Amino acid sequence: MSNSAKIKIKEIFTSIQGEGPYIGEKHLFVRTTRCNLNCCYCDTDFLCDENSKEYNYDEFFEELKSYDANVVSFTGGEPLLEADFLSEFLKRYKNRLNKKIYLETNGTNPEALEKVIDYVDIISTDIKLKSATGQDFSLITFEDFMDVAKKKEVFAKVIFDENIKEEEIQEAAAFAKRYGILLVLQPKMPISENFCPYEIFEKFYAKYKNVRLIAQMHKFLNIR
Repeated sequence: MSNSAKIKIKEIFTSIQGEGPYIGEKHLFVRTTRCNLNCCYCDTDFLCDENSKEYNYDEFFEELKSYDANVVSFTGGEPLLEADFLSEFLKRYKNRLNKKIYLETNGTNPEALEKVIDYVDIISTDIKLKSATGQDFSLITFEDFMDVAKKKEVFAKVIFDENIKEEEIQEAAAFAKRYGILLVLQPKMPISENFCPYEIFEKFYAKYKNVRLIAQMHKFLNIR
């Protein structure tokens, strides 16, 4: 098998998972260098720079196995832009890595997800709101994504702020209910002084019970 394919990685590091239902777990974060969206709330530096590094399959395996963490979290950017490399890499090495595979994705590429779904254990995706992202996001495309993602454990995050609309709450809650998935409400940071995220939680809860309000814990703890 050829080993010439390469992946460009912005950074690899261990920390606690700061978002979603696995908050507080130690994860090995692998940050890719590209994204297909430009959400206005994005606070992540995923762009390629002089510290980014390329790996072939064997080099990537040797790097990841050297870290003491039971979960590898592929994040970005958008890791599914690297689906061709990741599918082959995980096919070859997932069993030898002996780590759970946690995929953080924006949910816009169901075709790419199909390539890696057999090797992923947990999927964290987003329901994008125009009020928070500044972009229109099609739930039709997201339905195609969820039809693939539901084969594995999956939950959806909703990033929101004081500009969230009632129709966005209704639509996101109805979508989560349709697929029976956990909906994680994540306030956009920093939280405005006079904004109460719990009030938004109550509005969601009135429509769908499998919902949690979880802020970005790593920011409170001042860690990566």
